[in-house]
Amino acid sequence: MTTFVLVPGAWMGGWVWGKITPMLEKRGHRAVAVTLTGMGERVHLASPEIGIDTAIQDVLNVIQYNDLDDFVLVGHSFAGKVVAAVADRVPDKVSTLLFLDAYRPANVRTPQGDFSAEGWPTMADGWRIPLTDEILGGIGRDVQGANREWMMSKATPWLMRYAGGTVTLSDRWNSVKKAYVLCTGGGDDVKAILKQKLDGEHRVIESGHWPMVTKPAETVQSMLELA
Repeated sequence: MTTFVLVPGAWMGGWVWGKITPMLEKRGHRAVAVTLTGMGERVHLASPEIGIDTAIQDVLNVIQYNDLDDFVLVGHSFAGKVVAAVADRVPDKVSTLLFLDAYRPANVRTPQGDFSAEGWPTMADGWRIPLTDEILGGIGRDVQGANREWMMSKATPWLMRYAGGTVTLSDRWNSVKKAYVLCTGGGDDVKAILKQKLDGEHRVIESGHWPMVTKPAETVQSMLELA
């Protein structure tokens, strides 16, 4: 049995893994879906003060209070920097660090991962970023019909300090086994990424940015192959 700790990306909560967790459990594995502070069912905790350190602590607490060890840590989208920081702190607990169409940290010892200058459309309060039809129609254009209605009904504004927060990795980062799932329609140039020779195995899924919603079976298969 393999344990998967699933950390969602921008606008999502643990609910976004709803198609994935039953598939993993049916195959005899354990899935622990995390919701970061201020997102999903924890949206009532959102505030301008919540930042990337809180997100990192959210995951560390799930690991500690669920007595998790030897697990696959999966980060989607911006949560690539969250799971990277978590793995850097508890490298002996993470069997594989899996980036699911996610931010891929560089192997440097300086702060990285500031997305705040990317022209996000902020809400009137200035510290939250809504999921707009334009964003979903771009990197998530394959999210249609009932899937689209489901996602838009549950998506919560992404915190600006999550977008702009940086992480700094230590030498412990080098010991962590890494793996990657890349999505052809997720907004990145997959061919260019592969030319860079990723420092771990990879799989490519023909989907937009949310393969756990639009291609759950392929996502689960890729996760199991890379675990």
